Amino acid sequence: MNNKHKNIIILGTSSGAGKSIITTGLCRIFYKDGYKVAPFKAQNMSRNFAVIKDNKKIAISQVLQGVACGLEPEPWMNPILLLPKGEGNIDIILGGEEFSHSTGEWYSKNKTLFKRYLSEYYENAKKFEICVLEGAGSPVEINIKENDIVNMNMAKMVGAKAILVADIDRGGVFASILGTYMLLDEEEKKLLKGIVINKFRGKKDILQKGIDEIEKLTGVKVLGVVPYEMIDIEDEDGLISKRDTEDIKKRCGDKSFEEYREEQFDKLENLLRENLDIDYIYKILDGER
Repeated sequence: MNNKHKNIIILGTSSGAGKSIITTGLCRIFYKDGYKVAPFKAQNMSRNFAVIKDNKKIAISQVLQGVACGLEPEPWMNPILLLPKGEGNIDIILGGEEFSHSTGEWYSKNKTLFKRYLSEYYENAKKFEICVLEGAGSPVEINIKENDIVNMNMAKMVGAKAILVADIDRGGVFASILGTYMLLDEEEKKLLKGIVINKFRGKKDILQKGIDEIEKLTGVKVLGVVPYEMIDIEDEDGLISKRDTEDIKKRCGDKSFEEYREEQFDKLENLLRENLDIDYIYKILDGER
């Protein structure tokens, strides 16, 4: 791969499809392959955050993705964090600091506020060879798509090629892939370069007819089928960041928390290397696909 900075964005057919874990795994793979790589998620809605240096708050997913890249997590990796408080209320964290408690204020100002942090992304991203961006929810929710700053609008702003992750464990995987594809506009379809089927339990052979058909209908390659496997790495609703809990101590056994976490990162890396076409993903990054 050449040395020019590259962006790739991991989208999902829905919340919970596995965007965070796939993003973390790709961050780890690129890092282990010797690249300077960093994660980024423009906006995250999660109750699960971490306090990093200078007492800043960002989502735990981006903290762990940063650690998977061998980096100390920084606020620019998750410039906008929305903390749900119940009954439609949210706390708004911008650049790691509390900004507002008003949902209405957020929806009226989100685009303007994000522009303030986009320049920080460009300034920091240029220090890395690869940035792995993560989307949120579905990229084609037609009621909010126009104001969406984290999925395809973000991809278009930074020229990121997209990979779509679909959760087969919930059922209806091919319908969700095709439905998502059909709701993308023509420019967005050109950015979609790969599909990942995630959380599969069973023999992959039974999926081949569906894979062949979805590739024919979309013109997008299915990069692989990732088996359902327990990887003890935090997602947006996980608990592994809470190091002092008895549950975590039991899971770590004789290992330190950091050793246990590294072991889980390696497990995830191996899972993705074994089940995804990583060479093709590098070709996507290089613009060859």
